[in-house]
Amino acid sequence: MALFENHYRTTDAGLLILRIGIGIMFTLHGYPKLMGGVEVWEQVGSVMKQFGLDFAPTVWGFLAAFAEAVGGQLLALGMLFRVACALLLITMLVALASHVVQGDDFTSYSHSLESAILFLSLLFIGPGRYALDQALFPTRRRLF
Repeated sequence: MALFENHYRTTDAGLLILRIGIGIMFTLHGYPKLMGGVEVWEQVGSVMKQFGLDFAPTVWGFLAAFAEAVGGQLLALGMLFRVACALLLITMLVALASHVVQGDDFTSYSHSLESAILFLSLLFIGPGRYALDQALFPTRRRLF
């Protein structure tokens, strides 16, 4: 039936808007952490103690800040897209678990949950046509 056929010709444009918007937001969210230096990295990374990882909190904090700031930029550009989504997904899952372990209410962890769902979905969907990955790593045409 023609009513149910896919007529979405703007899917790639929608993915571009989504990537740029979320990428900028995560860059803005992560940049102060990344530039905050050792004190901020140690504070951010200290949540790993809740998971039994009580070593190198500065490294964990730096990795989280890097994932948000640089991962956000990569997401916006559509460059190394799935790597960026995976790093952001892991960061959001750790933030989510940290809130849940602390007994925080839903409003405290809803952002990290929503973001985790978004990045998991984008892992499956891909960056769309208007991404640097398409120019750098063109897909081969399938014969079948």
